[in-house]
Amino acid sequence: MNFASDNTYGAHPAVLAALSDCNDGAVMGYGADPVTARAEAVIREVLEAPQAVVRFVATGTAANALVCGQYAPRYGRIYCHQDAHIETSECGAPEFFTGGAKLVTVPGNCGKMQPDELASRMWRGAAGGMNGGRNGLISITNATEWGTIYSLPEIAAIADVAHEAGLPLHMDGARFANAVAAAGCSAADMSWRAGVDALCFGGTKNGAMGAEAVVFFDPAHAEDFDYRRKQSGHVFSKQRFLAVQMLALLEGGLWLELAKHANDLAAGLAEAILAAGGDLLAPVQSNAVFATIPPEAHARAKEAGAIYYLWPDKSAEGQDPVPIRLVTAWNTPDADVAALIAALKG
Repeated sequence: MNFASDNTYGAHPAVLAALSDCNDGAVMGYGADPVTARAEAVIREVLEAPQAVVRFVATGTAANALVCGQYAPRYGRIYCHQDAHIETSECGAPEFFTGGAKLVTVPGNCGKMQPDELASRMWRGAAGGMNGGRNGLISITNATEWGTIYSLPEIAAIADVAHEAGLPLHMDGARFANAVAAAGCSAADMSWRAGVDALCFGGTKNGAMGAEAVVFFDPAHAEDFDYRRKQSGHVFSKQRFLAVQMLALLEGGLWLELAKHANDLAAGLAEAILAAGGDLLAPVQSNAVFATIPPEAHARAKEAGAIYYLWPDKSAEGQDPVPIRLVTAWNTPDADVAALIAALKG
């Protein structure tokens, strides 16, 4: 029973079949192939953005860090939530790929920045002039690191702050599918229509083997990005094997079906936690559950074989109540969910 992360599970059969299918024959390398061209076109169709520039990379860290490098100068300031993945979990990649830009963290409940606090921190940064560096980029995550969802008005409010300051807005969409499925809106509504300038469209956590798409909605923002991506080692010689994974997920709407299923499983776990006397630390809006549970429920779950992280301190044991994070995937077995629910309830 593995609830540690949605990256612990494998690739969807449709992705594996697509990889096998595109393995036949010879095509041009480095993305100059019909599979990559089709995948780029399908992403533009899904996003209703015919002019968007779409490029594939293998990891979410690469996607985020390359976008940061595209927008923020080495003396720039990148604003993100204090729990953002680019801050806590990317080993300094944004700083590395920008050549030294500074991440400035902004607090906020349940993974979300508030526009007023963001604006205040941006003003303080800019007021430092040359001493403080130059404001360069705003980055948000949807779904957030706390599993919550920025609503469309919330995204637009952050975008207004960014654009009034002349800055672009980046969205880390490692779980973009979960956010779109939860909000019941279109991918366009949650991205460029709400003011997002660059989107990292995640596939790995939603059934791909390892594929992400970087999307610039204004082609002018992608100038020289191909050189930056090549220098980073993310222009694959057999690029079609990245592209076809996203193609398999997006054609026919599979990406949303998988995300909705994962979200629904998380909602069921949240209900079980409340029934077992636990509390939710954040609203359960996607495929992650942050909660506290009684020590006896934690002991029963572990005895039953459940794997999950304590949160936010992954090593902390002996707390009462016990803070945990559960993450469901596109193919988390129903039997595992049922077994964990039974263990929690006792």
